[in-house]
Amino acid sequence: MSLDVAGVEDAPAKVNLALHVRHRRADGFHELETLFAFTRFGDRLLARPADVWRLEVAGPMAEASGPLEDNLVLRAARAFAAASGSRDCYALRLEKRIPVAAGLGGGSADAGAALRLLNRLAGSPLADAALETIGAGLGADVPACVRSRTAWGQGVGEELDNGPQLSGKGILLVNPRVAVPTGPVFRGWDGVDRGALGRDWRGGRNDLEASAVALQPVIAEVLGWLRALPGVEMARMSGSGATCLALFDGAAPDVHAPAGWWMARTELL
Repeated sequence: MSLDVAGVEDAPAKVNLALHVRHRRADGFHELETLFAFTRFGDRLLARPADVWRLEVAGPMAEASGPLEDNLVLRAARAFAAASGSRDCYALRLEKRIPVAAGLGGGSADAGAALRLLNRLAGSPLADAALETIGAGLGADVPACVRSRTAWGQGVGEELDNGPQLSGKGILLVNPRVAVPTGPVFRGWDGVDRGALGRDWRGGRNDLEASAVALQPVIAEVLGWLRALPGVEMARMSGSGATCLALFDGAAPDVHAPAGWWMARTELL
């Protein structure tokens, strides 16, 4: 690492261990109840002092991350500068490992990491709650990703409460390498309120699963493969898909996914 690096921040991948859709609101968004959790696997953000804001994206998922000017990292950096009054600028390097449009909150995780890192480099002028408020203006999952620890979410996901301690649980993340845009998945939800999440997240569900499977039937194959693994506690789609997760009480087994599928073997933070 070069000596001029001012700071480094991990951007843990987000998973939804349960996701209940209660109803569609008058503003067009959906009222949700979810349990956010975060994994040791994720992206990484580095900052170097610079005269103007710059962003470089590298890593295995860099090509899929879209135009730089639309990247949530730069949007988060500018929002932080406006809220904090900081005039410092940085050249940011995002090491992109989280698949894009995969239900793992990749862009949100990167934005959360940017807010934490820039706040620390500025001497922490903003409280965590203020960073979460900035994050809410960037995306529904960003406040949870600012925390990057297990949390219950309500509203569109921005109303947060501390979640259970699940650190160290093994988790497999598997994506069949298909993109599932969030909008069509939500529009495909059947509108049936199947009840509150409560605190029994293991007995919960992902109400977007059926809609996502209708768009990409291979998701059902991924879930079937995960549920057949030895020692699995539960298997469920994360977010609006297409990534699915399998949770284990101890370490996740060292297995090989079917050819062509992406997989990460990691643990919860």
